[in-house]
This record gives sequence, structure tokens and C-alpha cells, in this order.
Amino acid sequence: MPEGDTILRAANRIRPVLEGAVPDEIVTPQPRHARDRWPERLGGRRVLSVDPYGKHLFVRFEGDLTLHSHLRMTGAWAVYPHGARWRRAPRRAWLVLRARGKDVVEFDGPLLELMTESRTRFDLRLAALGPDILAPELDRDRFLQRLRADDPTRGIGDAVLDQRIVAGIGNVWKAEGCWGAQIDPWRRVRDVSDAEALAIVENARPRMLAAGSESPGEPADRHVYRRTGMPCPRCGERIRARGQGDDNRTTYWCPGCQR
Repeated sequence: MPEGDTILRAANRIRPVLEGAVPDEIVTPQPRHARDRWPERLGGRRVLSVDPYGKHLFVRFEGDLTLHSHLRMTGAWAVYPHGARWRRAPRRAWLVLRARGKDVVEFDGPLLELMTESRTRFDLRLAALGPDILAPELDRDRFLQRLRADDPTRGIGDAVLDQRIVAGIGNVWKAEGCWGAQIDPWRRVRDVSDAEALAIVENARPRMLAAGSESPGEPADRHVYRRTGMPCPRCGERIRARGQGDDNRTTYWCPGCQR
């Protein structure tokens, strides 16, 4: 699933094309949106901003209308010169916004909706999100408040994946954040101090920000993620992997230096 850095990178690519522009053309090829009349409802409206929040992306238009997307496991945003060949089949496009000689394309959904801006502030799914790990200023107090209100017997690695506690961390940065902070992801939340919990987030945050400004792909300096059986670059112990949490997401960690 795309993590916060992927959404930040998408926003950074889309923003110079759309922000401040009135799209020349809006196309909704996906049949489920055929009756939503987005081209008519959004036509002639200027894009006010392109905003990432955790794993969510918001394209805000004049007139209190906002396109909201969540890519889940299959979706992707891409930007191409108009007329260039797309890397995914055109039939997989759900939305095309054309402006300034570029095509901004959202492929494969699966969550793409047009909302009023006021609804985005009161939607229960969005209101439940924790602080955005990639916000200009990380709300550390709110993160700790959400963490301490959660199940204290939960493993800290599983807890930081919960978007209600902190928005934007996925499996890659959970593993890398815990490794950077030298915290065992299986340690229970109640046995992790506030300073240690913050260290996990603050180890992941700068690397996510850097990845959000780079080309797509796996982080080049992974230390434990998908390195099962390889030596830890810090202590040499063999890296392990095992499913964690209700969703059984694979957790990678070093038993030698993560305590």
C-alpha cells in the first residue's frame, strides 16, 4: 500500500500542473463515475490547492468542492506530457485532469470521490485520522495522546501502523522507524516510553520527507525491510520477519540491537 511519502511525492508532482489552474479538460473514464457529472461540476473551476495528508490526497477546487483519493493497494497518481504514452493501460484510468500541457491521471482507484470541502472536515473517516507524520510541524502531543489512549498491550510496531494514531506510516517505515530508534516492534505500548515512541516517528519522518521528493521506488537505504536472513547493518545479527497485529502485516526487525 502506498505510504505517506508516496502521496507526498504525487502531490509534489501534481501541484505545479494543477494548482492555480483551471483544467482544460476533465475526463472520468471509470464507469462507476459516469453519472456523477464531475466534468460538468468541476468545469471552469480553478484548483486552489493539492494537499497530502497521511495516505490521502485532496485536490481542492473553487466552489467548496474537493476530490479525495486513497490509493489503497492498487491505485496510483501519475503526470505525463499531454500525448505521451501512459505506463498503465488507458482503461485503468479513473480520472484525467489536463492542464498546462500535462495529463494528471489517477489509475485504478479504488477510493476516489468528490466531496464538499465542508464535508471533508466532518467526515468520520477523515476526522479519525491521527496527526500527519509529514505535516510541516509534527503534532507530537497529539500523537502521544492517541497512542496512550490505545490498547496498552498492543505491540508498538502494530500501533504506529494505525492511521488513527499517526497518519502516513506503512509497513516499510514502521520497520525502518523501529530499527532506527532501536526499539523492538513487539514491545508492548505500555512498556515504551514517550521518548522512545517519538524516536520511532522521528526516525521515519526525515527519510519519508526525503523519499517524497525523490523518484518512485524502494528506499535505497533500507536496513531491515525485506532483508530477512541478511545481517543487520548495525550489529550483524540476522534480520527476522513475522506477521504482526490483526492484519498479520509482516514485521521486519533485528533481534540483536532492537530492544
